[in-house]
Amino acid sequence: MTAVATAAVDEALRRLDETEPEIRAWVRVDADGARAAARRAPDGPLHGMPFGVKDIIDVAGLPTECGSPLRRGRIAARDAWLVDRLRRAGAVPLGKTVTTEFAYLQPGPTRNPHRPDHTPGGSSSGSAAAVAAGVVPLALGSQTAGSLTRPASFCGVAGYVAPVGAWSTRGFTGLSPSLDAPGLLTADVATLATVIEAVDGTKAEVPDSARALDPVRALDSVRLLVWPGTELADVDRAMRDALDRTGEALARAGAGTDGLGDRIRTPELADTHAVVMAYEAARSLATEAEHPEALSAPLRELLDRGRKTAQDDYEAALDSARTARARVLDLLTGVDAILGPAAPGPAPHGLDATGTPVLSRPWQLLGLPVVTVPGHRDPSGMPLGLQLVGHPDRVGRLLGIARHTETLIPGPAARG
Repeated sequence: MTAVATAAVDEALRRLDETEPEIRAWVRVDADGARAAARRAPDGPLHGMPFGVKDIIDVAGLPTECGSPLRRGRIAARDAWLVDRLRRAGAVPLGKTVTTEFAYLQPGPTRNPHRPDHTPGGSSSGSAAAVAAGVVPLALGSQTAGSLTRPASFCGVAGYVAPVGAWSTRGFTGLSPSLDAPGLLTADVATLATVIEAVDGTKAEVPDSARALDPVRALDSVRLLVWPGTELADVDRAMRDALDRTGEALARAGAGTDGLGDRIRTPELADTHAVVMAYEAARSLATEAEHPEALSAPLRELLDRGRKTAQDDYEAALDSARTARARVLDLLTGVDAILGPAAPGPAPHGLDATGTPVLSRPWQLLGLPVVTVPGHRDPSGMPLGLQLVGHPDRVGRLLGIARHTETLIPGPAARG
């Protein structure tokens, strides 16, 4: 088995050398460490799988620099919880991937593998691009607003955001403790499900009706709410078409679909998210704020806004979030998931911004699990991702529905 792991790492390094001059997804490649880890990788479910690690997440012996000169050269003493879990399952860290500054908005050098003059999204930009470029089958990310879902959509890969609190953030440099969540990026939902099972034992559940192997009515037991997101963003026509086509395909497969309507006040949730994030970020990065000359303008503005937020307003925002979460969890006991756009459209042109996270803000405030399902393209060929939002106690069900949804998205020749 050692030969298998070593060969997988060698192939990842070959592919990295081939793509990195253009994509710039990696901060640090630990080739010698990866080869050594491959030789001793346990024979687990992920044996020999090389993976990238977003550079806010600790890997023992490597720097965790968070896209900022303020953290340059800081060496991690031990692996983050998630890195440790993956190593135990046989996976091998290849190195650190680019993050935006402290996982906020200021871009790094990474480019979108589908079109290098377009953003890969952020803040998990390097991880999404490394998977999309075929360097690694798995990369680690995180989400506080839209830091994983958006780059997954822009780069055309699958993404998973764990429910807030479900996976430990030990070894992560966080921004907002009430909102931070670890996550994964893979080429497809099937691989995503394999990795999640290796991390915490959650199995993707095949809907009962799908076990009958009736492709016409495979999803009879599934109930979905379709959310266009247009009250929060100017959603691109191609994205709206992709959502409509997927909803129709799910309905043909037997799923019950209905519009979300105004059952969830997403603009209020997005505003509440912004209050919580700013207040907590100002305290999480208080030491860094003492060196404003070393911070980008967007991050300085966030921290300044957080310092000016009154504690009463912050506590009111948390109360509002708790009330909304209870209401939405009640809604999600009667339906399986909410299906909507993962981003307003394809990756924007240019590298000086990473796109808006607004379509993720409501769900991140509520701490819900999210799976980004890839496969659609706009007329120019750029990826479009959809997100499935589910109940934190039913992640297996969410993964099973996501896997089936991915199979219903037409192949490249039929997309448009």
